[in-house]
Formats: sequence, C-alpha cells, structure tokens
Amino acid sequence: MKTALVVLDMLNDFVDGTLANTAAVPIIDPIDQLAEAARGRDDWVVVYANDAHKPGDVEFEVFGEHALAGSEGAAVVPGLTPQGDDIVVPKRFYSAFTETDLDATCRVHNIGTMVIVGQHTNCCCRHTTYDAFLRGIEVAVVSDATCMFAPMAGDRYDDMQAEAVEYLATFYNSKVLETSDLL
Repeated sequence: MKTALVVLDMLNDFVDGTLANTAAVPIIDPIDQLAEAARGRDDWVVVYANDAHKPGDVEFEVFGEHALAGSEGAAVVPGLTPQGDDIVVPKRFYSAFTETDLDATCRVHNIGTMVIVGQHTNCCCRHTTYDAFLRGIEVAVVSDATCMFAPMAGDRYDDMQAEAVEYLATFYNSKVLETSDLL
C-alpha cells in the first residue's frame, strides 16, 4: 500500500486573492518540504486537490465566486507548483472525493494512507478526511501544515485550529503529526 500526500487548496485565491488567508503563508514551506520528501519515496504519491469551480457552483452561495477553473486564482501558489508525476484532482466541493476521480486514483495507486495538508482544517480537510475514513483509508493530518480560514476565526484562531485537528483525530481516527515527523 502507498501513502498519498494530499495538498488541499493551496491556491492563489486562498492565499492572497479573493479569499486571502494570512494563515496559509506559514504552511507553504512545510508543505513544500513534505512534497519534496514524498517525491523521493517510491511508496508515496503527491496529490493536489484544488478548487476549480464552474460558474454558478453552489459553494459560491457561501463564499462568493472564487477559484474559477482555468483562472489565475485557481492556480497553485508559486513554490508549491505540481511537479512531474504529481496528480492534480480538480474539485468543485469541499471534499476532494465529491464528484472527482480521487477515489479511482486511490484505487489505481493502491493508496492505504493519506497525509492531509493545506486548507482549511475545519472544512475541506475535514470533509476529505471523512470521505477517506469511509473508504477505509488511514488518515494523518499534519497540524503545522494545515490551517483554518483566519478571517472567520478572529482572535480564536489557535483554539479553532486545535479544535479542528482534534475533531479529525476523535471522529476519523486520524493520526496527528508534525512536519518533522515525516521528514
């Protein structure tokens, strides 16, 4: 069985664009380190699961228009650009599994474990983790390589991030790791 490093929504619109998130900037370097390490291992694959919305998508009712497929806002931020054999899974909903080919990708690559990094711990990370859990895929969340949407957290950011990580551990049996645990 292989491990997939799943990089969620590290996109221009989510870092410094339409839905800018200052909390995303500090996780770019740890994600880059993890991706480089994963690419050097035969039993790992790197998967980017990126919002790539179409006009009128239901998510716009909550967050407004963002990350339109093919736009600069839907591009992965510089420094985390997918490389060579990395897999890119466009998504239109919170979970990277909903109406995407991620399930088939996991089967083709014999994925038994997912290591979740990126945005947003209490939303896309949470929904993707749930769907992996339902499929019997073991999940680990890297607490220093995931982040909440800071504008919604206000002065409770650290507490909300900790609560979101704890939720994943409690309800989906996710291992909680730090970047240093995987390097």
